[in-house]
Amino acid sequence: MVNFNGTLQDTTMLLSTTNRSFLYGDGVFETVKVVDGKVLFVEDHYFRLMSSLRIVRMKIPMIFTLEYFEAQLLSLVQALKIEDSARVRFTVFRNEGGYYTPTDSTVSFVIQASALPNKEYTCVSTKYEVDLYKDFLVTKHLLSTLKTNSKMIQITASIFAQENQLDSCLLINDSKNVVEATNGNLFMLMGNSLITPPVSEGCLNGIMRKQIMNLAKKIEGIEMVELPISPFDLQKADGLFVTNVIQGVLPISKYRKKEYESTICNQLVSLLNASI
Repeated sequence: MVNFNGTLQDTTMLLSTTNRSFLYGDGVFETVKVVDGKVLFVEDHYFRLMSSLRIVRMKIPMIFTLEYFEAQLLSLVQALKIEDSARVRFTVFRNEGGYYTPTDSTVSFVIQASALPNKEYTCVSTKYEVDLYKDFLVTKHLLSTLKTNSKMIQITASIFAQENQLDSCLLINDSKNVVEATNGNLFMLMGNSLITPPVSEGCLNGIMRKQIMNLAKKIEGIEMVELPISPFDLQKADGLFVTNVIQGVLPISKYRKKEYESTICNQLVSLLNASI
């Protein structure tokens, strides 16, 4: 079952072959976590979605209020009878018509949901090895910071990781700085400084990134800073981890020959769960 434009439908629904999201990646999306009937960080997700729609010049329907956004997400979760925790994706795409230049300014949306195994965020200290992905570079511009339906760099990097027995890859931008992982924002612990690349580097303007930056300021002795990260910095770092709203904080255990500790990840996860 999915929610298509506010109507619950069977998942066998087919999109047209002239769908602009299918043909051109002409769409944006939000992935949210729902716990016990509550959409986590709902305002942050909503305002990021509205900002994304404006940036890509999609016409925002008058009904797209915060209350409507939240109600549509929860209606599908309730219909699927997911009681504890759910992963929900809200995709908005421009309606069909035209080639690169759209002939219809209106939009549609589809919502998908699936159950998650855990309500609380956890910090699992297991093997998680990464390396750099160099085949394609992230461009330092505003579109790179959005969750659009065009994710070929993340896809090809994930395949590269699989082919090389890695758990994920780190992406680099056109200045050859490290910007993020294939599955979320990157944080690096260097001494007492917790560093994450600024959005101007081309990294995703992540919702969990924002939460972790705020929570890190509560840890005594830790300075939260936004700075570019070079590949050479990774070899000198004391810790690396990835953040996203589904997994929370994901410690990286190894980059090439360098291994890392995950103490700060445990602290951040405790603060994160307490905050929600």
